[in-house]
Amino acid sequence: MTENTRQKRLLASIHDVGPASERAVVQLADLFQRRLGGPSFAMLVVPNHWGRHPLSEDRAFQRRLRGWAEAGIEMFVHGWYHKDEVRHRGAAQFKARHMTAGEGEFLGLDEATALSRMLDGKALIEDVIGRPTAGFIAPAWLYGEGARAALRQAGLPIVEDHWRVWAAGDGNVLARGPVVTWASRSAARTASSLAFAALARTALPLTRTVRIAAHPGDVTKPALLASIDATLRRFTATHTPSRYRDLGRFMAPQ
Repeated sequence: MTENTRQKRLLASIHDVGPASERAVVQLADLFQRRLGGPSFAMLVVPNHWGRHPLSEDRAFQRRLRGWAEAGIEMFVHGWYHKDEVRHRGAAQFKARHMTAGEGEFLGLDEATALSRMLDGKALIEDVIGRPTAGFIAPAWLYGEGARAALRQAGLPIVEDHWRVWAAGDGNVLARGPVVTWASRSAARTASSLAFAALARTALPLTRTVRIAAHPGDVTKPALLASIDATLRRFTATHTPSRYRDLGRFMAPQ
């Protein structure tokens, strides 16, 4: 492996982790570990998905989550409900309607509510896994002004959106570039996500940091799973599978 290859990092993550998605998450985790050569990826944990699947009440899944964390998988707080219950206007209304299916929970929250949910999620997940969480990633990567203000107080070190990764405390940008992800909720979105992943496999190898994010719904479509597999294989050839905390340790801000 060349020095240039060692300087490049692949950040992979599984979103929407919780009791309701356990079977799909296990399938994705097995794929990730096989392609990445170990547990060098992250899981984004939803404390109570849509208010129907509370992590706090599922002891068996808690044990599984703790085992993953002990094996070295990074754990992020991924909202609280993963459901957007705010009525939006203007640009936020466009984002809520076109960038997610009613799941941009932190797009319209005020600062106090956002901070409360962040802290509650952090406390619950850290109690379950027995160690600090890696940071916070909002559902659908959508943040309103209230959420951004809350992040500076929540003590959750690392944050990301569609285009960058940054340190929550001082706003220092650790990596830039689009995240490669897939969509399963409609044929059109599936087709466009497959096309983007194929383009990324050609266009992004020179990028220092590549991010790949899979969702439980991806396992429902063989074409998506095949694309995820191909994308992981492509980038492990040029990028070192890494954890988010490696950005601060080994890489200069980009």
